[in-house]
Amino acid sequence: MRLTPELSQWITEQLARGCAPQDMIQALVAVGHDPAFARQILEDAQPKAELAAPARSATHAVPDPLAANLAEGPHVLDVSDGRITVLAQFQQPRLLVLQGVLSQAECAALIQESQPKLERSRTIDRESGGTELNAARTSEGTYFHHTESELLLRINQRIASLTRWPLENGEPLQILHYGEGAQYEPHYDYFDPADPGTPKLVSQGGQRVATLIIYLNDPQGGGATIFPDLGLEVAAVQGNAVFFSYDRPHPSTRTLHGGTAVTRGEKWIATRWMREGPYR
Repeated sequence: MRLTPELSQWITEQLARGCAPQDMIQALVAVGHDPAFARQILEDAQPKAELAAPARSATHAVPDPLAANLAEGPHVLDVSDGRITVLAQFQQPRLLVLQGVLSQAECAALIQESQPKLERSRTIDRESGGTELNAARTSEGTYFHHTESELLLRINQRIASLTRWPLENGEPLQILHYGEGAQYEPHYDYFDPADPGTPKLVSQGGQRVATLIIYLNDPQGGGATIFPDLGLEVAAVQGNAVFFSYDRPHPSTRTLHGGTAVTRGEKWIATRWMREGPYR
């Protein structure tokens, strides 16, 4: 098999539209291309797509926990009320796996405060900028504002200190519960500039620029956070977290991620999305 001009143009157009590489590979295989050939031509095309990706203005930074809070070398971070250990990190994308973000008692308290408020989780309606029920997300959850309780204030101040990002630039802390069989299919957290509902969403504080997922319990089976473009799977371990940032709303950030199905027990997480400016 060879890469024809027509196929090359199709790949370029699909990447420019923001299509996920794994979806394009499936489409190529479906029409008769060899899977290894499909993967190779997509890998070759990715650098070109990154060059064409819309860059964020130089005036917009993104959070980076390693920016200025190293306590004891590159693996220990100083935060407002303690220290957090870096277990692993990627440069592209900026991604860190963190240990000890929350204590066992804090995790249990968040779960307890959330239980009476849980509702079926919704996703962003890309057309209207509102929310909708989506079969791709089979969890239930709730939100807490920054100062809703002493517990929430302490945790939110720690997150702001960890990420080196203003507390007011964060969306309310979201608590999610996944029962057995529940999952969240791979997705991006930024708002796609091509979607009709995006202007409404970014009017509330600008684009999302980073995500912090904190694990509140240890699922008995499944429930990992996966990053398909990186071949990375982060285990859900109580008190640990995964942080990743995205400097532009484009698949070239390689921040496609999802939550695998819980096969035994249940999974609880807390998620903070960070915006360019103050969220309102």
